[in-house]
Amino acid sequence: MADYEAGLPRNAANHQPLTPLLFLERAAQVHPRQPAVVHGAVRRDYRALRDRCVRLAHALTRRGIGRGDTVAAVLPNIPEMLECHYGVPMAGAVLNTINTRLDAATIAYILDHGEAKALVVDKEFMPVVRVALAQASVRPLVIEVDDPLAPAAVKGETLGGLGYEALLAEGDAAFAWPMPRDEWDAITLNYTSGTTGKPKGVVYHHRGAHLLAIGNVLSAEMGRHPSYLWTLPMFHCNGWCFPWTVTAQAGLHVCLRAVRGPEMWRLMAEEGVTNMCGAPIVMATLLNTPEEEKRPLAHQVKFIVAGAPPPEAVLAAMREAGFAVCHVYGLTECYGPSVVNEWHAEWDARPASEQAALMARQGVRYLALEGLDVLDPVSMAPVPADGATLGEVMMRGNVVMKGYLKDEAATGAAFKGGWFHTGDLAVKHPDGYIQLKDRSKDIIISGGENISSIEVEDALYRHPAVAVVAVVAKPDEKWGETPCAFVELKPGASATAEELIAFARQHLAGFKVPKQIVFAELPKTSTGKIQKHILRAQARGG
Repeated sequence: MADYEAGLPRNAANHQPLTPLLFLERAAQVHPRQPAVVHGAVRRDYRALRDRCVRLAHALTRRGIGRGDTVAAVLPNIPEMLECHYGVPMAGAVLNTINTRLDAATIAYILDHGEAKALVVDKEFMPVVRVALAQASVRPLVIEVDDPLAPAAVKGETLGGLGYEALLAEGDAAFAWPMPRDEWDAITLNYTSGTTGKPKGVVYHHRGAHLLAIGNVLSAEMGRHPSYLWTLPMFHCNGWCFPWTVTAQAGLHVCLRAVRGPEMWRLMAEEGVTNMCGAPIVMATLLNTPEEEKRPLAHQVKFIVAGAPPPEAVLAAMREAGFAVCHVYGLTECYGPSVVNEWHAEWDARPASEQAALMARQGVRYLALEGLDVLDPVSMAPVPADGATLGEVMMRGNVVMKGYLKDEAATGAAFKGGWFHTGDLAVKHPDGYIQLKDRSKDIIISGGENISSIEVEDALYRHPAVAVVAVVAKPDEKWGETPCAFVELKPGASATAEELIAFARQHLAGFKVPKQIVFAELPKTSTGKIQKHILRAQARGG
């Protein structure tokens, strides 16, 4: 038997740590004049983008920020946010992108927990950051971004920090930035929503970021030199790793400060957008844009959606508007999307209702994810692939987080049994595709029977007047819990609670029909996810 280890050591010639940072170096070398970033009047090619990122890395290094240090960022989708995704880890530091909609107390907690050494902040968010810094224990170097497209009302804001462009002027584009010592080194820090307590700090490593970015190229069917519209916040799971994905293909990053219908249509038309990502709310914003403010698209736009599966009517409207929709699923703990509803060509011949049902499934694992299954959380045995037996979605592989920062207990619980426990309940279909039925905390137990809130929501979504719906458990003296539906109607549409309850009864077993309908604008996160914890609290309070 041949010895395949003798005289075959790992060395610098045959082994380098995987990192997405080299995507930028390659793009700048191979396509230096290819457009890289557009934002208002700002247009930069890949040589200019690369040089600005390296100057940022060098300037941070000169100020004593390096390996293991945290650099926080409170920024919208602007060029500086993209540059931080390269410049910060090129200094050996860890980028902590913070949700721009968080309150001051939560931002203060994140700054302290992550031990931020520097903080990059846009003028629009300085008022809340000012309060956060007053509450925080850390005293980071404050770096201020003055974006020309920021709201006029914040132009005079300052925290007395250093200007971003002034910082870049301290750096040298010839800086020989250090590669990570190991691909297991942390590259970014992302905090969970914290709906059940303090937010947890999810640590990503260079290896996972590299692999998920490449996985996106494949699952998004992203060709060379794509034009990508930044509708997904870069602070959310590092924009699902698309800051690195788009650069890997030397594509154009079309920046967008805020998701507004007319501006999205304008940019799609003028910048030849080919790809975009977002929650279903982004679809609704696009489709509800007044016709006179829409622009004709020269080609089909690929839209990757996560979250609730799009209703049949929305899918049809998106196709008619010029979009090809791909449904993905993931969590902060797995770098964003790691499961994709990989479409089969023969499904195109199915009736629209069947296509919508197939699209509603979360799908199969990314090529970058080594393990995906639906397991019994007690026995850890796979559930039957019958499309009915409920289990917990579990993952394992190189695009699962390092763990939770400073929380060994939570990390251990999340990885119990050698799998990452997502907390999502699902079934597995005979073809291996998984389909979510609920979060474990969102299952409604009424009279001893389990009710999937997603199933009830799907039934109500079929009503033509319903725009957004969320179903939660309402305490009930007789049944323990009953379904309570919070409904947002479409503009100009009308419906009564009695009408919706009667409609639901046509599609659901009697015990699953909502006992109460509440009409209201639903609370959503900045990424468009419905904040069910707020609705649960309202339902408990009557």
